[in-house]
Amino acid sequence: MKRFFASIAAAALLVPATPALAQDNDQGKARKEMRAGNVLPLREIEGRIIPRMRGFQYLGPAYDSTAMAYRLKFLRGSQVVYVD
Repeated sequence: MKRFFASIAAAALLVPATPALAQDNDQGKARKEMRAGNVLPLREIEGRIIPRMRGFQYLGPAYDSTAMAYRLKFLRGSQVVYVD
């Protein structure tokens, strides 16, 4: 009986470690891509794009989780411009 409970306890300790080892989620993928230099932080993207949009008012970013990309929104008069 003690052996049974010991094996159950050992198995229970291993189960929570499994998701931590699997980095196949979106956040894990994004971190890997960022470390590889394939993904830029939002502030760096803004730093490159906003200076080029003279005369436009920057309204802010929107994140498309499906495309895993930011879309920056600008306004000049009544014209709205998106930069993907």
